[in-house]
Amino acid sequence: MYNINAFNKKDIDEVLKGVCVIEVSGESCANCLTLMPILDRLVTPREGVKLVHIEADPTTEDLIKRFEIRQAPTILITLDGEIRERVVGFQPEEILEIWLDDKLQKLGK
Repeated sequence: MYNINAFNKKDIDEVLKGVCVIEVSGESCANCLTLMPILDRLVTPREGVKLVHIEADPTTEDLIKRFEIRQAPTILITLDGEIRERVVGFQPEEILEIWLDDKLQKLGK
């Protein structure tokens, strides 16, 4: 998993190349903490798909604006940094897996 807070602006664009599942969370968000290991289990085995974590804080404010994040958790599927799919709020693992399968299949992953 890539933690976007660890990268500078130039590195962020490099990390976002290709297909990424981006999980945006808030520091004190219980649903976000529950969702992270679920996403790790679902995304990590998928070849060619990166899992990226963005913690919504002052250091990521420009990314939060760029991706139009209104609440946490938010999950984005991007292709070369462009949003292709979005789901907001906690999703049960089974539902999230079906959603991911469908959306990633459309991107050829």
